[in-house]
Amino acid sequence: MIETKSPHPSFILAAVLLAVFVVPGSISGTAVALPFISADLQADSTRLQWVVNAFNLTFACFTLIWGTLSDSLGRKRAFITGACLYALASAGSLFSPDVLWLDLFRAMAGIGGAAIFACGSAILISVFEGHQRTRAFALFGMTAGLGITLGPTISGALLEWSGWPAIFGLHAGVLCIVLILSVYIPADLPANQRTGRLDVTGAALFIGTMLLMMLTISQGADWGWLSLETLMSAVMAVLLLAAFVFRVSRSAQPVLNLALLRNRRFSGLILVPVAASFTFVTLLTYFPTYLTGAMQMPPSKAGFTMLFLTSPVLIFPLIAGRLAARSISPDRLMCLSLGSLLTGTALLLVSVDPLNSFGMIAVSLLMIGMGMGMSAGLVDGEALGCVGPHETGMAAGLLNTFRLGSEAVAVALYGSLLSASLTQSGSGSLEQAGQSQLLNPAISSSQEAFVHTNVVLLIVAFLVSVVSVFLIRGRVKVVQVSA
Repeated sequence: MIETKSPHPSFILAAVLLAVFVVPGSISGTAVALPFISADLQADSTRLQWVVNAFNLTFACFTLIWGTLSDSLGRKRAFITGACLYALASAGSLFSPDVLWLDLFRAMAGIGGAAIFACGSAILISVFEGHQRTRAFALFGMTAGLGITLGPTISGALLEWSGWPAIFGLHAGVLCIVLILSVYIPADLPANQRTGRLDVTGAALFIGTMLLMMLTISQGADWGWLSLETLMSAVMAVLLLAAFVFRVSRSAQPVLNLALLRNRRFSGLILVPVAASFTFVTLLTYFPTYLTGAMQMPPSKAGFTMLFLTSPVLIFPLIAGRLAARSISPDRLMCLSLGSLLTGTALLLVSVDPLNSFGMIAVSLLMIGMGMGMSAGLVDGEALGCVGPHETGMAAGLLNTFRLGSEAVAVALYGSLLSASLTQSGSGSLEQAGQSQLLNPAISSSQEAFVHTNVVLLIVAFLVSVVSVFLIRGRVKVVQVSA
């Protein structure tokens, strides 16, 4: 049996895996650099948040869009386009003169990262067959986990060695290697054999909804939650969302099929990543800033500490898969995952006092990482397995939209609440929490703001988890949904 369809499978696999390593590594690694970016570029808290928000917004929106665009452009061309965008954006970030330019380049990187993830897996399917395909996808998942795990550690080392621009320089260099290796990716079918069409109106409505939603959340603290600007932005977001729902319900080729939400079990399963967004993902983004600020850790130690949060993501997907194979109910494992996320976050809130034992923080982070790892190893397969075989593509798109959209919203909400809490407690702004030398009152204010922010997000995660468990336990038969 022929295992590959290309004479250069190793080079193709290397190209995809290197690109896949950079994207999650950039997400987790950039968080360590935020305090140093703030100090160097004199960025206020609002503009600093968009270093993270801009990437998350475009990554969430364009992951949905690139799946369709790849049918029109071809997988190889779309992947190379995404890698080019990411490399150029990283080079631009390296030389950004101020935080506004950095925000724009990070948004551009998010668009490129979405193409890498949306097209990378499709390329592996087209190149590999049999057990080689199984091995390639195992390496794909492991590499993404390694990127999340090692991103803060690599960035912490680069910060001490050179400074924050070196982080983006490394990303640009690796993506240049990806582009060189991409010449070995086989060409796609001729253009006249591709049938994918992008619903431009639906895509524009979705992007507009996400942008206004994140703008409302991130700017609400500065504008005032009941100010005219905030209310107008929120109302416009709701109107665009209504228009988007109307569009996809009437379109013959919708950018997203919401009819799948009639399947209760599927709806419950896609809420599991939402709970993880408000616990694991927000800490992945902002906890390094707390460690280097209030905890007074050097960047390298902060990066090492984050390994307690990220390393379980490498191990527990495999553990969860083996437990499920031994007839342990996936539903029970999913509930255990949610419980671990919530319990670990609650324990962290009573452990973050700089005077407390480091061991308590480590245990808390391990529990959160375990919860994330268990759900990451199960939720996709379980969610796609409870819909009809002709709806798996649409179901995957809806699952990733909930996952990435909730990550973008959760991170934006976290930054806004943290900034508001710091201002109210008299510490001034978000960047003050990241300075290397802080007076005790400022450290106390940073700790108080961190706890208050995470309490709010923990409540949101708890409510989402309750709804998720209620829907998951209400088993239903596979539901066929018309396109």
